[in-house]
Amino acid sequence: MHIEPGVVTGAKLALSYATGAGAGIYGLKLAWDSIKENGAISLAARSLLTTGLVFSFFEILPHFSVGVSEVHFILGSTLFLLFGAAPAAIGLTLGLFVQGVFLAPFDLPQFGMNMTTLLVPLFAMQILANRIIPPNTAYVDLKYGKALALSTAYQGGVVAWVAFWAFYGQGFGAENMAAVTSFGAAYMLVILVEPLADLAVLAAAKSLRDLGKPGLFTPRLHNAA
Repeated sequence: MHIEPGVVTGAKLALSYATGAGAGIYGLKLAWDSIKENGAISLAARSLLTTGLVFSFFEILPHFSVGVSEVHFILGSTLFLLFGAAPAAIGLTLGLFVQGVFLAPFDLPQFGMNMTTLLVPLFAMQILANRIIPPNTAYVDLKYGKALALSTAYQGGVVAWVAFWAFYGQGFGAENMAAVTSFGAAYMLVILVEPLADLAVLAAAKSLRDLGKPGLFTPRLHNAA
């Protein structure tokens, strides 16, 4: 969901720096909470894994430009369920940054927008997960409905933020509205596929419950809260 260059320009970019900084600060708060709960080594290990996965998702999985942005299989809910909110946020940020620095420097001016678009829906999905997943349920025991709700919340948030940046930068002209609509429609494919990916990964994690390395996954993956 990389915002295309030129969608937001000039002084309007200042807002993206502010929202990106705000998302980063909240992500640091989650990281500190994770360190207190599970230790710095666990956070570092999980963040390294998520960074590598995010970079791979961006570069290896199918992606294509539609309207004002690109459609990616980011698998944000999968990262959250396997590794937790803080490692997922760190991985999304660093994976995006590494891609920008080494492979797509033209995306760096949009870094604040892209960071906001990836992280804020993640934080909203974490809140939703706390509300809809019973405390006595491990993530590996989730059913399709819950996985669909989490994926829809995340991907819907991504689409909403892309639409916001597009309208903020280019206004509400017919051409821009058509571009936003086409992007949102294309993203329905991701919303349909990601819950299936979540369940497949969780099923694999459940079958390997006794083989998991302590500290490499969120404790909630195999244990109730």
